[in-house]
Amino acid sequence: MHSQAITEFGKPLQHVETPTPSPKGTEVVIKVTNCGVCHSDVHIHDGYFDLGGGAKLPLAAMKLPHTLGHEIEGEVTAVGPDAKGVKVGQHYAVFPWIGCGECPACLRNEENYCSRPRNLGCSSGFGGGYASHVLVPHPKYLLDYGKTPAPLAAAYMCSGLTAFGAMKKVGKLGPEDDVLVLGCGGVGMMGVQFAKALFGKGPLAADIDEGRLDAARKAGAKKTYNTKNPDAVGQLQADTKGGPIAVVDFVGSEATFQFATSVVRRGGKVIIVGLFGGGMSMPIPMFPLRALGIQGSFVGSLPEAEEMMSMVRAGKLDPIPFETRPLERASQTLDDLRAGKIIGRVVLTP
Repeated sequence: MHSQAITEFGKPLQHVETPTPSPKGTEVVIKVTNCGVCHSDVHIHDGYFDLGGGAKLPLAAMKLPHTLGHEIEGEVTAVGPDAKGVKVGQHYAVFPWIGCGECPACLRNEENYCSRPRNLGCSSGFGGGYASHVLVPHPKYLLDYGKTPAPLAAAYMCSGLTAFGAMKKVGKLGPEDDVLVLGCGGVGMMGVQFAKALFGKGPLAADIDEGRLDAARKAGAKKTYNTKNPDAVGQLQADTKGGPIAVVDFVGSEATFQFATSVVRRGGKVIIVGLFGGGMSMPIPMFPLRALGIQGSFVGSLPEAEEMMSMVRAGKLDPIPFETRPLERASQTLDDLRAGKIIGRVVLTP
């Protein structure tokens, strides 16, 4: 098995060879055909999450070398003796947000909230898709993607599921309600698509990059706003008669949190998805006085992934922009993503 792995945090990935896994019990071996590059990979590669004020959440407990990659699509090449319903040669997208199977969250079918996760590519000891092969513990995590392009099917396993899970938290919209997608990178572009599919109309979109805003308009955003414009807050509130009912922040920075809470209308909610980092502060009385809800959203559950993929198979979503690169360019791709040079998604092809 070949992989591009972290051998030292913050340093270029290294080529690593290990024995190809042999499946036991319900396990399935997938030969990776496509693996998306996510901003979470950047944080894991850095070795920490930024908590603001100079504080960091280090990933020192993660065992190295570690293989990144949680947006995985590939071909079944081997199955354990108890793996039912799958055959060698079949292609699937892989749900990576795997839990322990025993805790209260897992028993609620919310494995993505497990306190002892086995997330492929994100949890220590569980390698991901920046590799020629990946070991999946059970066939239930293999999802049919129909006629969807395989690279895009891979991206749905995080950027798609993250956007879908966040938009589901918005709830039902009234006739004059609007949702704002804040940040139009790969996940935000998925957010535009799922907002259209779930609410029957394009969302508003905001970003600091005109190229991304142009892509969002082409993808169906109702109207776009450059947050560097000093009139953006006032213009957005005027256009929505007081602000959007929900802001889905796909960046998760101090600046985007400030923008989100400035524009959301009274009784609305801010749903934070992105992990860019930093800290936030707001006077406590403002929460009840504005009836403001602040909620985090972390990817999605397996039932949500199955619901999402049924929409994907039915062709209810327009594809987001994506490009493929060979696995050997994984380090360069992480650098490009870190520098904000990517529109849509880059998918590695081992």
